[in-house]
Amino acid sequence: MAVRPDTRRRDIVAAAVGVLLFAAVAVAGGVIERSSGTLNVSWPPLLADWMPHVGPGTPAAVAVAVLVVTYGPTAAEVLSWRLTLAATWASAMAWTFSLALVDGWQRGIAGRLTTRHEYVSAIPRFDDLWPALHTFSQHIVGGRPGYWPAHVAGHPPGAVLTFVLLDRMGLGGGGWAGVFCVVTGSSVAVAALIALRALGTEATARTAAPFLVLTPAAIWVGASGDGYFASVAAWALALLALAATRRVRRPAAAAIGSGLLFGLAVHVSYGLTLIALPGLAVLWCARTLRPLPYVLGAAAGVAGLFVAVGFRWWDAYPLLVVRYYQGVGGVRPYSYWLFGDLGTVVASAGLASVAGIGRLLRFPLRDNRAVVLLGCAFLLAIVAADVSGMSKAETERIWLPFTLWLPATAVLLPRADRRMWLAAQAVVALLINHLLLTGW
Repeated sequence: MAVRPDTRRRDIVAAAVGVLLFAAVAVAGGVIERSSGTLNVSWPPLLADWMPHVGPGTPAAVAVAVLVVTYGPTAAEVLSWRLTLAATWASAMAWTFSLALVDGWQRGIAGRLTTRHEYVSAIPRFDDLWPALHTFSQHIVGGRPGYWPAHVAGHPPGAVLTFVLLDRMGLGGGGWAGVFCVVTGSSVAVAALIALRALGTEATARTAAPFLVLTPAAIWVGASGDGYFASVAAWALALLALAATRRVRRPAAAAIGSGLLFGLAVHVSYGLTLIALPGLAVLWCARTLRPLPYVLGAAAGVAGLFVAVGFRWWDAYPLLVVRYYQGVGGVRPYSYWLFGDLGTVVASAGLASVAGIGRLLRFPLRDNRAVVLLGCAFLLAIVAADVSGMSKAETERIWLPFTLWLPATAVLLPRADRRMWLAAQAVVALLINHLLLTGW
């Protein structure tokens, strides 16, 4: 079926508005940073430096992009469902690894989680696990003896504990940590497909698959802890969708698994409390609250476990706010980042997502109900995080649990245009990764 010119024009206009937003905050940010230095990023709105370059991952990244654009949509239609899931995960990993390796193994993967701000650097302080956890909150605020590195202090202890456990399993060091984040972060695409199929149709999920693979957000999945955090939240939502729609043999077990992951999510990242909004969208789409008691009970169990070892989320968060404003968060201007953060969403979600969001806001709820409800929920989560003022800058990384789902909105675009938009996703990612040296 031919696409009406006015329909295609609206999609292009939506993408153009996204580009203009990014350009506007980039120009304004450059002026502010040169005049006052208060943004604390070299190439606003992204934490990056202008450095055109190629690297070992360049040929692979181009090859993966060409293969997914050329064959991805067809393969997603004809493969069995299990093979579609496997191919999606494998393709997402290949895309993420290749983008990371544009900066080389050490700079792109192995060294990113070993800097003085990151989790791996704090592992030796957990040799005696109980005291480290029991006194964790006492070391959040800066200026006190033994205060935590920035990223350890900025997250509940579940974040650093993950890397401590990897180390105890013999998978220590930045290389294993980076690989872990890429592998788990790439699985978000699979979790999203499972949720979309459960809540909507298999055809919708299959259409979304190539877009969930070829997302610019993969730049920051490889390799940052937020890629892992995104996977925890994504699988919590996927299991909730399976439990709510009873698409599994044991819905109660799926609901309990979902609750355990929701509980873990808020104990690896404070900001993942906002994943409750997509969770509510899942229940709304499924038209049931049946899994809720199991989910809440399991999540409470995880919270109770952390309380038992001495960490209370509600006591720690106010201390985090103090630490946040002790650092660059207290200097970065809210008035700029309120809009600058939205510019990072354009970069990480890509132009197909922006065009899809344009349709999302005018699409009838009865059509592609799951995509519309989940898309709106993730947008609400982004707006809430933006308004909070606790995510000023670096949101191309911090908001991965939300932006990694936005490419699914591309299923709302006309079938005849999808390869064009898929190519646009690849071009945005390749340009960003080869023109800028990203901080994460």
